[in-house]
Amino acid sequence: MERMFFEGWAVLLRTAAIGILAYFGLIVFLRVTGKRTLSKMNAFDFIVTVALGSTLATILLSKDVTLVQGALALALLVSLQFVITWSSVRIRWIRQLVTGEPSLLLFHGEFLHESMRRERVTEDEIRSAVRSAGMAAIADVEAVVLETDGSFSIVRRSGGFACTSLTGVKRPSHSNGPAP
Repeated sequence: MERMFFEGWAVLLRTAAIGILAYFGLIVFLRVTGKRTLSKMNAFDFIVTVALGSTLATILLSKDVTLVQGALALALLVSLQFVITWSSVRIRWIRQLVTGEPSLLLFHGEFLHESMRRERVTEDEIRSAVRSAGMAAIADVEAVVLETDGSFSIVRRSGGFACTSLTGVKRPSHSNGPAP
């Protein structure tokens, strides 16, 4: 029973030493690979962030994983993230595979129900996003876009100017109105 609460000072010292070294090792890896490595820009980035946290916890708590093995695992995850993000900036199909595309949910004040069903978004969620943007009327909204990171972007009516911020946004194939 006593062992369940305290195994001795050596175990605590090991956890502290490994924790400090693994933490600083992870920081070095992340600094070398750049700011983009840990950004939460999309689901792929989120998964890598969770995997890094899980790996760090395993290094800290598992006696079966040496510091060198843990550092290699962290380096491997960070390196793979770097390669994928580097490739996605240069190769369109990789970018689409990894990040997906933003989706148009509302256009010219009209809800695009096909897109909303596909993305599992309700009218209430869109109205909430419009209110959060400080807008009172759906009629004042040019577009609502579900971004690749899961956030909503609200584009105000432009008063006759071209809405170039909607270039590249996925639009339902048979919706009414002019394409953005």
